[in-house]
Amino acid sequence: MNADERRFAVLQAIVADYVETKEPVGSKTIVDRHNLGVSSATVRNDMAVLEDDGLIAQPHTSAGRIPTDKGYRLFVDRLAQVKPLSAAERRAVQTFLAGAVDLDDVLRRSVRLLAQLTRQVAVIQYPTLTRSTVCHLEVVVLTPARLMLVLITDSGRVDQRVVDLGDVLSDDDVATLRTRINAALVGRPLAAASAEVAELPDTVPPELRDVATTLSTVLIETLVEHPEERLVLGGTANLTRNVADFPGTLRQVLEALEEQVVVLKLLAAAQDRNLVTVRIGEENEIEDLRATSVISIGYGLGTVLGGMGVVGPTRMDYPGTIGAVHAVARYVGEILAGR
Repeated sequence: MNADERRFAVLQAIVADYVETKEPVGSKTIVDRHNLGVSSATVRNDMAVLEDDGLIAQPHTSAGRIPTDKGYRLFVDRLAQVKPLSAAERRAVQTFLAGAVDLDDVLRRSVRLLAQLTRQVAVIQYPTLTRSTVCHLEVVVLTPARLMLVLITDSGRVDQRVVDLGDVLSDDDVATLRTRINAALVGRPLAAASAEVAELPDTVPPELRDVATTLSTVLIETLVEHPEERLVLGGTANLTRNVADFPGTLRQVLEALEEQVVVLKLLAAAQDRNLVTVRIGEENEIEDLRATSVISIGYGLGTVLGGMGVVGPTRMDYPGTIGAVHAVARYVGEILAGR
């Protein structure tokens, strides 16, 4: 191998050993553990070049070196292959997710799985409404003057709204409204459905116009994207096992993860179900998460329904974590498509 290839092999060795041992890595360790076919002196020279290039650094007065954010980035960019799940892990994932009873359960199970597989914090976004299509709208009579609207989308998402009408409705009136609303909504993407619902009061008998106006207002609020999309988070305790990776910043990281808006920003890049996005350390826009790496992907078959991923220290098993995030996202997409 030429000098550049050899130096990258030294960087790979430092990343692998540091991730495994949490200890800075010296030239003797690299020679002993990794069959590079060169002397300790050559490895020391290579390490000096890598340090000059900002790819590794010397913490304190230790003789060893650790990867920098820039070093991890080069390592990730040149990953020849990710670590696939074992056959046993794949079977366990499929069985565990297939046992879910509804969308909420699918997402909760996915987060638990991802946190266990990666030993990081896992996060998944509920399917975003704008990417969904309406399957059905059920109108449930709670009292003669009070209805519950239950909107069901193709992603398995269910939204419920209770509406006080001020008017008493007969069963026939409710049936008319149910038919007209479903005719406007079913099979349409949310944005188109919202426009159709706005026309609803003009399509009903005059005596139902006021009620239809009230219902259409509530439905438009439901159909328009919620500003605070819901998230499911799991495995936060995994961060506390690696306190040394967050010198003085663990509390900031935990507080940032409690903010829904912050976590949604992390997943904003996850718009592709075939592409895993890796943000390392200083690449994170959110200052409180500069000590972390975020690995995310979009999930859903055909249409991307939302984002999912993991947050952990920059010292993480990137090949294994990327493989796990990709695999779980694929299974979640398949299960939601089959519902």
